[in-house]
Amino acid sequence: MDIYLRQLRQTPPDRLLAGMDEKVMGALVLRRQEVSMAQRFMVLTAFISLGAGALAGVSTGEPAAAARSLSPFAPATALAPSALLDTR
Repeated sequence: MDIYLRQLRQTPPDRLLAGMDEKVMGALVLRRQEVSMAQRFMVLTAFISLGAGALAGVSTGEPAAAARSLSPFAPATALAPSALLDTR
C-alpha cells in the first residue's frame, strides 16, 4: 500500500481535478445564500399568516358561541323522542 501511495504522490494531478476546489466552494456559497433566502421567506410567511389570523379574529362581528349538542341524551335537544313525535 505504501508503494501505491508513493506513486500517487508522484503523479501530477489530473487536469479535471484542477478547478474542483473553486467549484465546490462556489456551490457551498450559493447553497448558503439559498438557505438564507429560504429562511427569510419562511419568516415573512409566518408574519403574514399571523397577521391574517389576527385580522380575521378581530374583524368578526359576533361573539363566539358553542353549538348546540345533537346528542339524544342532552336536555331540550331537537333529537329527543318527545320533540320527534310532537305533531304540533
